[in-house]
Amino acid sequence: MKDSKLYIENSLTRQKELFTPLNPGFVGMYVCGPTVYSDVHLGNCRTFVSFDIMYRYLLYLGYKVRYVRNITDVGHLLDDGEDRMSKGAKADNLEPMEVAQKYSNGFHQMMSVFNVLPPSIEPRATGHIIEQIEMVQSILDNGYAYEANGSVYFDTLAFAKDHNYGELSGRVIDELLAESRDNLKHQGEKKHPSDFAIWMKADENHLMKWNSPWSVGFPGWHLECSAMSTKYLGKTFDFHGGGNDLKFPHHENEIAQNMGACGCTPAKYWVHTNMLLMNGRKMSKSDGNTISPGELFTGDSVHVTKGYSPMVVRFFMLQCHYNSTLDLTDGGLAAAEKGYHRLFEAYKHLQALETEGGDGAINATINGLLDQAFDDMNDDFNTPKALSRLFEVVTLINKLVDGHENVNDLTEATLQRMQSDFHALLFDIFGLKEHESSSSDHDKMDGLMELLLDLRAQAREQKDWGTSDKIRDQLAALNIVVKDGKEGTSWTINS
Repeated sequence: MKDSKLYIENSLTRQKELFTPLNPGFVGMYVCGPTVYSDVHLGNCRTFVSFDIMYRYLLYLGYKVRYVRNITDVGHLLDDGEDRMSKGAKADNLEPMEVAQKYSNGFHQMMSVFNVLPPSIEPRATGHIIEQIEMVQSILDNGYAYEANGSVYFDTLAFAKDHNYGELSGRVIDELLAESRDNLKHQGEKKHPSDFAIWMKADENHLMKWNSPWSVGFPGWHLECSAMSTKYLGKTFDFHGGGNDLKFPHHENEIAQNMGACGCTPAKYWVHTNMLLMNGRKMSKSDGNTISPGELFTGDSVHVTKGYSPMVVRFFMLQCHYNSTLDLTDGGLAAAEKGYHRLFEAYKHLQALETEGGDGAINATINGLLDQAFDDMNDDFNTPKALSRLFEVVTLINKLVDGHENVNDLTEATLQRMQSDFHALLFDIFGLKEHESSSSDHDKMDGLMELLLDLRAQAREQKDWGTSDKIRDQLAALNIVVKDGKEGTSWTINS
């Protein structure tokens, strides 16, 4: 275990606190994962990259981390009371589990593209129905829930008599309106507008439903995280994370459910990431102010002048603290691309440096900057500050390479530390990697594609549809999409 004091901004106490795990050397970490009814959007990617940095840094510090990130495949309701998975299945004429598998696969592929480490455990809500039913029964037995027409609701007024409901979000119960997901369809069954469903009776047309002591139905959205975090991390664990939009009602209701079931708060530290803006405004499909990860990588969007690689986008995300809003702009991405390349060029130069082992003043400067970089990471995972220290080291590396600083003024120990710490920050902690092709590789790719598309055009002219379709299908298998249009044939790599 590295001798390091990590401080985390705890959303529950609204204070920056020294991180002290419940069990020395071990960390239990739960992060709310995706609802798999559609493609993961860029704001979600920012959240999961942020928690990947935290996970990586905890591992770097030497902790044994059990990282649990769930898959929501049932119970996440629309305002009309219909489950998102069921609605997606009906729209596409698929089984709900086909929808879940399709978008789970897409989510995992996107996480791999962003070099996000997989969690230790990735439980699905549908795989833990028994645990959720048992938790509902415990909450009922403790007097914090009631049954109404086959549905079961959490009784917030009864809970508030004994506990502080609203502590995480800072909301007062008398100010709460009907903000839970089940509000419209089942409002008349509730004792109070702030009560929320922990089990919902399903109608005959509902696709996803299970037997329970109360009805054939399905669990409420908030319940799965309470049940699964308890199963895999215990009644109380170290670290619970999610996007800021989940603070209320989801996380607030998680705390209430856990307290209602076992009398203990689930997590010691609550951490929330902030939202991703674009061009200074909230992303919105309705007004066209949105971009998908794939569009960002290919440049197929009016909001960017070119495509940016996943590692450039990840690097761009690192330049803003996780609990601050991040504004995605084409200019910001272009600057990030330059910074990314500068960082990796310096890393290559650093690996080639050699010294005769002098003892100049530069040693204290470099060691001080590296110390500060890790101090910044210990200060609530402050990646933008840590990056700024690394770029100061980059400036010194470039001076050593071009002779403006004498490389022989470095001690062997300083040089080895530079090489080791630079590598650790770049790859192990920031999770960056250099996988971009060189310009000559791009030229070869363009030439190869031109040849293949010429062969396909010849086959189409000769009405050799078998050969034409085979070329297109083989390229599609490699995620290369061929489009035929009025202006000719084009191709893009579908990330």
